[in-house]
Amino acid sequence: MPSITVNVDDDLKDRMEKHPEINWSEVTRQAIQEKIETLDMMDELTSGSQLTESDVAEIANKVNENARDRVEEDSE
Repeated sequence: MPSITVNVDDDLKDRMEKHPEINWSEVTRQAIQEKIETLDMMDELTSGSQLTESDVAEIANKVNENARDRVEEDSE
């Protein structure tokens, strides 16, 4: 399985270290998976669409907020 590197600031790293019971690699993998699934769905929904790039960006921002909320809930 390939590896990737994720950079976080010192404060976030300190906060993560307070929760050694959490598999942060798995949290990251799940977040990436959800993002990819969202992008795939958006691609499918918008193929042949008359939406502008601005419209798509607005929808993407809303989806990202939703995905972020779900990841945070799963991490608790």
